[in-house]
Amino acid sequence: MANVDTTANASDPPDPRTSTTTTTSPSTSTSAGPPPGSPLWPAGLAVLFTLAQLALVVPGSGLGWDEAVYVSQVGGNAPAAFFSAPRARGVSYLVAPVAAVTDSTAAIRVYLAVLSGAALWGALRAWRGILPSSVLTAGGALFAGLWVTLFYGPRVMPNLWCAFGALAAVGFFLRFADGGRGGVAGRAALGGLGLTVAGVTLFRPGDGLWLVLPLGAAALLVPAWRRRAAVLTAVLAGGLALGALPWIAEAYAHYGGLAARLRRAGEIQGSLGWYLSVDDHARALAGRTLCRPCDVPWEHPFTAVWWFLLPAAVAAGTVAAFRAGRGAPALLAALTAAALAAPYLFTVGYAAPRFLLPAYALLAVPVGECAVSLLAGVRPARRRTAAALLAVALLGHLAVQYAVLDRAVSNSRAVRARFTTVATALHGLGVRPPCLVTGREYVLIGYYAGCSSRQPRGHDESITPAGIAAAARRMPVAVIVPAGAAPPGYAHAWRSVRLPSADGWEDYDAYVSPRTRR
Repeated sequence: MANVDTTANASDPPDPRTSTTTTTSPSTSTSAGPPPGSPLWPAGLAVLFTLAQLALVVPGSGLGWDEAVYVSQVGGNAPAAFFSAPRARGVSYLVAPVAAVTDSTAAIRVYLAVLSGAALWGALRAWRGILPSSVLTAGGALFAGLWVTLFYGPRVMPNLWCAFGALAAVGFFLRFADGGRGGVAGRAALGGLGLTVAGVTLFRPGDGLWLVLPLGAAALLVPAWRRRAAVLTAVLAGGLALGALPWIAEAYAHYGGLAARLRRAGEIQGSLGWYLSVDDHARALAGRTLCRPCDVPWEHPFTAVWWFLLPAAVAAGTVAAFRAGRGAPALLAALTAAALAAPYLFTVGYAAPRFLLPAYALLAVPVGECAVSLLAGVRPARRRTAAALLAVALLGHLAVQYAVLDRAVSNSRAVRARFTTVATALHGLGVRPPCLVTGREYVLIGYYAGCSSRQPRGHDESITPAGIAAAARRMPVAVIVPAGAAPPGYAHAWRSVRLPSADGWEDYDAYVSPRTRR
């Protein structure tokens, strides 16, 4: 890359790696010099990311199925929903400070929007002294501008938090592995590595494992890092164990042991095996938050253009980074991203855009290198033209992302309107807390109505038909079935009421227990 600016950032501490007595190999050095550009750029990006969520995503959005499960564990509007084997409680812990004191979805959304902005800034700051602020800001902006990143910023889902943790973990790994920072700075980097690995694992144990594996391999295989491999692998293993401890303890307390929980988790997720889900993920980029099964027509292929260009941008950025003496960070980020993405692309038989958020966050590093090198490599006389062309391409990309985001947010608002209406109708029928809901959409209807939600069969089996009949003698019970469908045997004599309908939604009948009073 031509015209590399190596001017020291006045706010950065002196870096021993820039000493004239130190010789580093371009293939392993994590920086060619102190980063140019203002450290305020990533902070400004984080503020814009938060404001975009507050303006575009937060207003009027409702909790989805998974969110209702996670929020109900620590408060919210209803008793705790059944917590199935694959789930981890990290995101429930994250929202507990708000959910424990209010059932306001808006309060939870605002809290997470602000927190995710701070997490973006923190993840980028972990790379300070490794990459120029211009690279971090460019890559971070492209990641933060994706519809899936904005959509999940204020949502009670674990994947974006794994993305921030993975990005920060690789930054902390490089800061310590390079050996250029000792003393307090070195201990801080090592502590940051352990905590971020533990955090990722707490949110999604599988992601924690796939984060640790490439980093551990890098510590053992890269000659310049090998002398610190023992410490690094110990911290990686310790962080993984610490983050997985609650999930493992819960496996023995409630699921019959670790092996039984893993087996049950695999069954619920579709008996994991060899699947080629690349095309499913491309289809899902049109705004499908879950594509299961993903045997649908590929609508709006243009929404995946950036996705198919991503490998080329990563390759070009990695090459540019090596030319600038920053090859190791870009390559390690790309390889770790590949490790995090591979299980979802090749072992899960369905797709959700949020699954790949950790990979996208790490790929922001080589993509940021690509974006900066495109301008830096252009002759000064043509730089304005190149900047204009990049701006046009970026605006087109953001327009597509906004259109998909608007569709996803509109669906979320429709969920809130639909199930608020159904809950109001049930309240009018006398189904008020304490109460129980089972049957169709039982988790969402139960949450919005303030009732317990239980199912006598399927993945969330947590009660028997006899248990439901017994509950009906103590509290109002509603069994939700498709309009016109027969109810379970225990509810045949119960009062049947058609619930309010809505365009684009399945109609439901509610069978209400006889002891319910209006």
